[in-house]
Amino acid sequence: MSELRALLTPEGLELLDAVGPIDQVADVARTVSRLRAAGHSPDLVSAVVGQAHLRSKAVAKFGPFASRMLFTRAGLEQSTRLGVAARHAQRLRRSGITRVADLGCGIGGDSLAFAAAGLDVVAVDADEVTSAIAAYNLAPFGEDATVRHGTAQDNVPEVGDGAQAVWMDPARRTQGHGDTRRVSSDAYSPPLDWAFSVAARMPTGIKLGPGHDRDDLPHDAETQWVSADGSVVELVVWTGVLAREGVRRSALIIRGEESHELTAGADAEDAPVRELGAFVHEPDGAVIRARLIGDVARTLEAGMIDEKIAYLTSDAALTSPFVQSFRVREVMSANPKTITSALKAHGIGTLEIKKRGMDIDPAAFRKKLTLRGDGSATLILTRIGSQRRAILSDRV
Repeated sequence: MSELRALLTPEGLELLDAVGPIDQVADVARTVSRLRAAGHSPDLVSAVVGQAHLRSKAVAKFGPFASRMLFTRAGLEQSTRLGVAARHAQRLRRSGITRVADLGCGIGGDSLAFAAAGLDVVAVDADEVTSAIAAYNLAPFGEDATVRHGTAQDNVPEVGDGAQAVWMDPARRTQGHGDTRRVSSDAYSPPLDWAFSVAARMPTGIKLGPGHDRDDLPHDAETQWVSADGSVVELVVWTGVLAREGVRRSALIIRGEESHELTAGADAEDAPVRELGAFVHEPDGAVIRARLIGDVARTLEAGMIDEKIAYLTSDAALTSPFVQSFRVREVMSANPKTITSALKAHGIGTLEIKKRGMDIDPAAFRKKLTLRGDGSATLILTRIGSQRRAILSDRV
């Protein structure tokens, strides 16, 4: 807390802006030495250098906004990417929501997006330091964003106001501002059972980890898996007017400024297994988590490569935003010598390696191959039935 007090002063904030972002760990030591030599206190130097390093890391989630925000390491790790949070804010607006209580707001990342979308926000966090940082981050929105230090349980809005909603991002790590560890779902804060009980009586969005146990989710809610730039980043449970009619499963794929969504009323029935065709398709992780692979397969006129492997195959030259598609060049056994011979024959010097259903380390496997030439390709290592196969292919 003493470091935060030192930082939240005109001198501290001016020094932080003067230092700028620190990208490399080696730059941390040099900056500390320079600031200490200039006569700044140890607490102030520690706070400024720590924040400068966190601001640099935060650009991936918050873009240019990171340069005026404050962070804790734990808060940054759990915070929602601003582009994803903005889409959540759009859903609230489209549903007629005008006010939202962000219970467990962390450093205020979601509240930032909500306020920017024109919603009135009450942001609450149980940790004093974290709530102070959230107040700083939300200060540009004035009275439209209020920050409280308190528990989620003590700050639930009154039920019955149709323009009011709740957003919750339960803490899934141990308490602290630095290095923390993940905890099981029965140790989330606020407790997940309590969060679900709130969601049952008023419009709510609850952010969870994408690997959360599906059997633990409310059956009458909409569950949405979100993928951003190739990584599945979260699962959101939507209830009340925030849950779309007839939708129980959805996969939202965000790539840069573009987004695509696949929705369904239930898990999709898997497509049948078929022989390897001219194309292999790798479904996005959000599609796999949402169990909508079968719906994607039918749009591609594709089948499963194996009933237990999340690869699709087809002969039709079709693709979609929900898959990465590869044109098959050659199929062989997953033997390094056999693969090396094929790579030499095709003059492959640059190789992307993907694997599914095989217990191998792609980096270690690469060392067993000889890469020479100007060509490039993708090697897909997978199991088809009882056989371990290598599929040499090109991205579509």
